[in-house]
Amino acid sequence: MVLEWITNPVKAERRPYTMFFIGILYSSLAILLSQWIFYNEASLVMIFLTVIASMPLIYSTIKLEEKKDKMIHKEIVLLKEHGRALAFFMYLFLGFTVSFAMWYVFLPSATVQNLFSTQTQTYLSINTNITGNVAKLGLLGKIFFNNLKVLMFCVLFSFLYGVGSIFILTWNASVLGVAIGNFIRTRISDYADAAHLAKAAGYFHIFSLGLLRYAIHGIPEILSYFVGGLAGGIISIAVIRHDFGSRNFEHIVLDSSELLLISFLLLTLAAFLEVYVTPIIF
Repeated sequence: MVLEWITNPVKAERRPYTMFFIGILYSSLAILLSQWIFYNEASLVMIFLTVIASMPLIYSTIKLEEKKDKMIHKEIVLLKEHGRALAFFMYLFLGFTVSFAMWYVFLPSATVQNLFSTQTQTYLSINTNITGNVAKLGLLGKIFFNNLKVLMFCVLFSFLYGVGSIFILTWNASVLGVAIGNFIRTRISDYADAAHLAKAAGYFHIFSLGLLRYAIHGIPEILSYFVGGLAGGIISIAVIRHDFGSRNFEHIVLDSSELLLISFLLLTLAAFLEVYVTPIIF
């Protein structure tokens, strides 16, 4: 397909920052097409279209990483190689998130309500579940286990579907985009009423603030999901290629186990930052 021609895993790993703009392109095109053709189901169709555009690249990357497992036997070197793929995955996710947030902020309210209806319900449900008079330690456990459930789904979907985790991650990007967009819209409204905000610099400041609010804990959290998804995807490709019982398969399982441990540690860090650090700053 045409979108697949734009880049490949080798180019993406060489220049990971370009994936940020590709993420904006994929998601923006999906938003426009879903709003135009599938108006009543746009909030979910845009996720599927974004995923479809990303699947060839993600699948090719996982195949490449599984191949590296067979060729590289030093764990430190191998983890460094996986880091190249994870870097451009993160840029791709950031592109999705910024795109969804920008469309949420700048589109008319009626369009936003239709386009992000399902995401808004999810966002409100999450906020309802984690607010209230909850002890910090209890909140930490609640957030951690909720995120752990998402991580498990990422691993499972990647194992069963190869690139299945990209659906969950794209969905999370859309919900996070709604959260950031809602934060920005609220702050712009408050600032405009209080100080007659009119300068572009003021809007840019609020947008940056919105991104930072969720980036503090969001970066290790999303990275954890990508690491877990990569681990599940690598095992899935190895199973497809019938590598059972070989030394290569044992090495792949060991590498995937290390990736799962790293994803667990990143998830723990993300939950700690969300409960104890983000509220202090914002």
